[in-house]
Amino acid sequence: MNLNEITRKIGDFEYKIEPKEFSGMKVPVRIFANDDLLAKMLSDRTIEQAINVSKLQGVEKNVVVLPDGHQGYGFPVGGVAIMDAKDGIISPGSVGYDINCGVRLLRTNLTEKQVRVKLKYLVADLFASIPAGMSKTEGCISLTKSQLDEVLVNGVNWLAKNGYATKEDLELCEENGHMADADPETVSELAHKRGTSQLGSIGSGNHFLEIQRVEKIYDYAAAQIMGIKEGDVTVLIHCGSRGLGHQICKDYLTVCENSYHKYKIELPDRQLACVPNFSEEGISYKKAMACAMNYAWSNRQAITNQVRESFRSVFSQTDEDLGIKLVYDIAHNSAKTEEHQVNGNKKQVVVHRKGATRAFPAGDPSIPPKYRGIGQPTFIPGSMGSASWILLGKPNSLEMTFGSTVHGAGRLMSRTAAHKNYNYKQVVEQLESQNIVLKSQTRYDVVEEAPQVYKDVDTIAHISDFLGIATKVARLVPIGVMKG
Repeated sequence: MNLNEITRKIGDFEYKIEPKEFSGMKVPVRIFANDDLLAKMLSDRTIEQAINVSKLQGVEKNVVVLPDGHQGYGFPVGGVAIMDAKDGIISPGSVGYDINCGVRLLRTNLTEKQVRVKLKYLVADLFASIPAGMSKTEGCISLTKSQLDEVLVNGVNWLAKNGYATKEDLELCEENGHMADADPETVSELAHKRGTSQLGSIGSGNHFLEIQRVEKIYDYAAAQIMGIKEGDVTVLIHCGSRGLGHQICKDYLTVCENSYHKYKIELPDRQLACVPNFSEEGISYKKAMACAMNYAWSNRQAITNQVRESFRSVFSQTDEDLGIKLVYDIAHNSAKTEEHQVNGNKKQVVVHRKGATRAFPAGDPSIPPKYRGIGQPTFIPGSMGSASWILLGKPNSLEMTFGSTVHGAGRLMSRTAAHKNYNYKQVVEQLESQNIVLKSQTRYDVVEEAPQVYKDVDTIAHISDFLGIATKVARLVPIGVMKG
C-alpha cells in the first residue's frame, strides 16, 4: 500500500486517510504530526496499524494517531480508538502488555542547589531501596496471595489503610487509584504469582525514576495550584503493572484467539485479538484489566512511599519540611468506558488508549476537585538526557482526540538499532556532560534508552499545545536518573 499518496494534509499538524482508500476501513484515520514525524510513521507500520484498527467491529468516528505515535503490537503506540460499548469489541492487544503503564509526578520543597550537594547519595539510596530491572523480582512490599487480592480489588486504598499512602495521594491519583469491578478470580494463578513479590518496583526497558528541576513555567496559575515553581526539585516515576499486567494481557490474548470462530470475528492483524465488549470473555478481561490498573497505581504509590523514606534519610528532614506531595498520577495504557460525542450524539464507548493519556478539560467530574477549575494534569516523560513536560487538558481534546493527548516522546529508533548506533560509554559521557547522575542495573537498557533514540520531546509538547489538546504548564529537566 502506498500510504504517502493517500495521506492528505487537512490543517496545521493534521493529516487524514479516508475509508474509501482501503477495503474494510469503517472510519477515517486522523494523524496529528508535522511532516518529519509523519514521514517516520510512514516508514514503519504505524499508519498501517492505525488503518487496521479502523477495520475493527464497532469502531466509531475515527482512529487517532498522536504526534508521539510509533509502531506497536498490533495497535500503534500513541494511538486512540473508540468502540461502541454495546456492539463493539474490547481488545487486550490494543491496551498492551503493560496495563496502566503510567506516570506520577511528585513535587518537593527543595531546590536544585539544596539537592545537588547530596545528589549522588540520594540517587544511590533510591537505587538501593527501590528494585529496578528484569532480574529484580522483589518489590518494596512483599504480599501474601490474600493481600495481593486486596490490592487488586481496592488499589491504593489498601496502601492508605496500611500506612503507605495519604488521603491526598488518593485524591490526586486518576480514578482515586481504584477501578471498580476488579475481580481477582479472573486473574490466573501465574499472574498472581508474578504479582505477589513485585509491588513497589520499577521494572526495565523505558521505565525509570528521575529527579528533576523545574526549568521553566509556562502557565503560572496552573503551576501555583500544582505547588511548583522554577528551580524546584520534582520526582517523576514511570512504570506499570509489572509481570502481573503482562501475564493478564498474555492470558487474554489466548482467550481471544480461541474465541474467533465463536464470534466470527475477522481480524486484519492477529495482534489485534479481541472479543465483543459484553461477551463473557470481554467482561472477564475488563475485570482482570481493572485488577492490573489497581496494581499499577499501587505499584507507583509503593515507590512513592520509598521515595519519601529516601529523602528523609538523606536530608535528615521531616515530611513537613520536605513537602513531598503528589502532583498527579495518570495511566497511558487503558481501555475505559466513557461518554463522547459521536455524529452529534452522546454515546457510551470503550476508549482504547495505548501510549495515550486522558486530557480532560476543566469542569469534568472525573478530575480531582483541586484541578477541576483548570483541567486535568498530564505528563510527557523524556528519556534520561531530555526534558519532560507537564501539560493541562483542554476542550479541543474532546472533539479531536476523545479527551486524550501524548504520553511521551515516542521512539525514533528500534532497540536493535540503538545498539548498532550507540554504546554505554557514549551515553554515560553525554549524561555526565549535562551534569546528570545515573544509576542503572544494566548497561544494555541504558543504550536502548539513549536520548537520541526518541523523537524531540519539545516538538511533541509544542504540537499538543498548538492544537489545544493539552497545553504547556512547565518544562522539567533531569538531574538524577535511576533505571533498570
